[in-house]
Amino acid sequence: MSERLTNKLNQIDTLANDLRAGNRAALARAITLIESRRGDHQAAARDLVQALLPDTGKAVRVGITGAPGVGKSTTIDALGMFLIERGHKVAVLAVDPSSARTGGSILGDKTRMARLSASGDAYIRPSPSSGTLGGVAAKTRESMLLCEAAGFDVVLVETVGIGQSETAVCDMTDFFLALMLPGAGDELQGIKKGLVELADMIAVNKADGDNIKRANRAAADYRSALRILGPRSQHWHPPVVTFSALTGAGLSELWQKILDHRTAMNASGDFTARRQQQQVKWMWSMLEQRLMARLRADPAIRNKVRKTEVEVADGRIAPAVAAEQIAGMLR
Repeated sequence: MSERLTNKLNQIDTLANDLRAGNRAALARAITLIESRRGDHQAAARDLVQALLPDTGKAVRVGITGAPGVGKSTTIDALGMFLIERGHKVAVLAVDPSSARTGGSILGDKTRMARLSASGDAYIRPSPSSGTLGGVAAKTRESMLLCEAAGFDVVLVETVGIGQSETAVCDMTDFFLALMLPGAGDELQGIKKGLVELADMIAVNKADGDNIKRANRAAADYRSALRILGPRSQHWHPPVVTFSALTGAGLSELWQKILDHRTAMNASGDFTARRQQQQVKWMWSMLEQRLMARLRADPAIRNKVRKTEVEVADGRIAPAVAAEQIAGMLR
């Protein structure tokens, strides 16, 4: 074994051991390694994740979505502190495909989660500042494993994206929580059928002060809508709860529902099946990313692909024929 390879393996072992010990600086370095596009960094990241795999999988993984203004950041801040006060360690990750266009970060400067970001038992990491949805989701999955290996037993994954980003977060978490607002006119107009079909629970936020009656009416409307749609699992019918991220009212019931879901899924075998499906989907997602990366990295292939794109745009080649030609280049 060459000295260079030996040093590389020693560095990975050291980083893995530091991360298992809960070293926050090591966790930050490891996630930065995961997000790097350099080939040697990506290889090291794969070795690191493989080494840490036995230390992962024990956390409660919760996906959280909701329209802008629904109070996702306030909810995560409040729920995170609620859990920390009960002895948990909480990691917050993000899936934000829009950051590829804006260059911004879903979590901004963390000021919207002031209490959580100041806690030593919390770790907040925004999504990569650029990349496709598939790429961002893949990095978030790996970051989730690193957080679990570092001792975080609750991982909250936030999405502000639309459509496929919600599906991506649902596919990497055990429980998918949809936040809704009360009193926004006809509540049922705010329901996206696809989102409700993904949700394991709907939680109506801002149920405080004068909003309590509106929140209860909205919850009743959502319960009626859920009765029309089939649940994701025959062993769990998504509940609808009301809570206030501002006052903390209802957070205990919200968390208990998440634990009840885990108990029901474990008892039925659905929990293990869902985790297994997630792993396989992750594999295919990573494979697609590797193939696309090869198309971009090989100069000869890249030039051929550009010419093929022009021919497709000009109508000289059918897209199906072009796709087969590009697949042939990879072979």
